[in-house]
Amino acid sequence: FKTKINRKARETGVPERAVEVLVNAEDSEESELEIVRTKRLSLKPMGSEEAVLQMNMLGHNFFIFEDAETNGTSIVYRRKDGKYGLIETD
Repeated sequence: FKTKINRKARETGVPERAVEVLVNAEDSEESELEIVRTKRLSLKPMGSEEAVLQMNMLGHNFFIFEDAETNGTSIVYRRKDGKYGLIETD
């Protein structure tokens, strides 16, 4: 990242010290871990295919549901390659 900043500074003619930013690591870490919203869900029993359809209909990247076959909580999610993944809990 710093190399990219240095290269950009050379290209634009801005002195390196003018683009270098110092971040307090402790403050940054705290803000990344802050939970800003909580949701409660009622899980509907369904199969993984129906869960994918629900996820797509809602426009979400993941969907939590009760697996009708196992009665466990499962999560379907959209992968970076455009395919789907399934996480099953015990």
